[in-house]
Amino acid sequence: MAGEDKEKKGGALPEWLTLTLYVVAWYVGNTYYNIYNKKALNLIHAHWTIAFSQLVVGVFLVNIPSWILGIRKAPKLTGKDWLDLLPIGLFAAGAHGGSVLAMGGGSVTFAQIVKACEPVFAALIALAVPPIETKPALAYLMLLVIVGGVGLACVKEGKGVEINMFAFGWASFANLMAALKGKLGKDITHQLKADKSKNMDTANVYAIMNILSAVWTIFPVLYEEAGTIKKEWEHATSKSPTAANEIIFNTLASGLAYYLYNEFAFAFTAKVGPVTSSVLNTLKRVIIIVVTSVVLGEVMEKNAMYGSAVAICGTLAYSLVEMQKKPDASKAKAH
Repeated sequence: MAGEDKEKKGGALPEWLTLTLYVVAWYVGNTYYNIYNKKALNLIHAHWTIAFSQLVVGVFLVNIPSWILGIRKAPKLTGKDWLDLLPIGLFAAGAHGGSVLAMGGGSVTFAQIVKACEPVFAALIALAVPPIETKPALAYLMLLVIVGGVGLACVKEGKGVEINMFAFGWASFANLMAALKGKLGKDITHQLKADKSKNMDTANVYAIMNILSAVWTIFPVLYEEAGTIKKEWEHATSKSPTAANEIIFNTLASGLAYYLYNEFAFAFTAKVGPVTSSVLNTLKRVIIIVVTSVVLGEVMEKNAMYGSAVAICGTLAYSLVEMQKKPDASKAKAH
C-alpha cells in the first residue's frame, strides 16, 4: 500500500510497468545493436575502429549532454577513484572489443553461442583470483553442459568439428574480460555507489565505464588499424555511392543502441533479484539468435540449433543453481 501511495503522489509509473519498459528497451536495443553492428562490420574491415566509435557515440551523445543539461548529476570522482577504476575500464574495453571482433570474423549467432560460455570463465576466475569463491557442485556440472552445447554447435553435419577460430578466440577473450571485470570491479563500484557525495548511481557507474572503455580502445585502434584505416575506408566506400553513408549510419546506430540497451539492462538489474536477471538475460540471448539469423540471413544447421539450446539452458541452470547458496551465506552472517 505504501508503494501504491508513493506512485500516486509522485505520479510515477507502477513498478511493474517501469520494469516491463526496461526489459523491452533492453531487448530491442540489444537486438538492434547486433544487427547494426554486423552491418557496419560487413561494410568495412576496421573492427577496432568500429568498437571505439560505438563507445565514443555513448560518450558524446549520452554521457556528456546528460551531465551538461542537468538530466542527471555529474559524477564527482577523485584522482584515486579514476585510478581504481582504470583497470576495470580495461576489462570492459576488452569485453566490448572482443565481442565486436568475434562478430566481425563470424556470424552473430556463433558469437552469441560462444558468449553463452561466460559463466565458465566467471567460475574459473572465481577459483583463480582472490578472494576465492566456490560454487555448488551442481553449478560446476552445469558448466559441462554449457561447454558440451557449444561443442555440439561446432559440429557440422557431414564435416565433423569445424570452428571459426578467429571468432571463437575473440568471443572467448570477451568472456574472460567480462569475468575479470565482474570479479575485480564489484567491490570498487559498490564502494563508489555507497558514497552518495560522488553521484555514482547505476547509470553513472556505467557511464564512467563507457568513457574508460573508449580511452583504452584507442590503443588497439592505433596499433592495429591507424596505418590502414584510410586505405580500408577508400576500398569500402568505392563499392557503392551510398557505402559511406551506410557505414556512418550503422556505426552511429549501433553505438547508440549499445549504450542505451546497456543502460536499461543495468537499471533493470539494479531493481530486481539476480535470478530474474539471469532468466531474462538467457531469454535475451535466444531472441538475439533467432531475430538476427532471420534479419541477417544467417543459416543455422541442426547441430548449431541444438547446441545453442543446450548451452543457453545450461547457462540458465548454472545461474539458478549458483543463486541458491547466496541466501544461506547471508543467514550465516546474521547469526
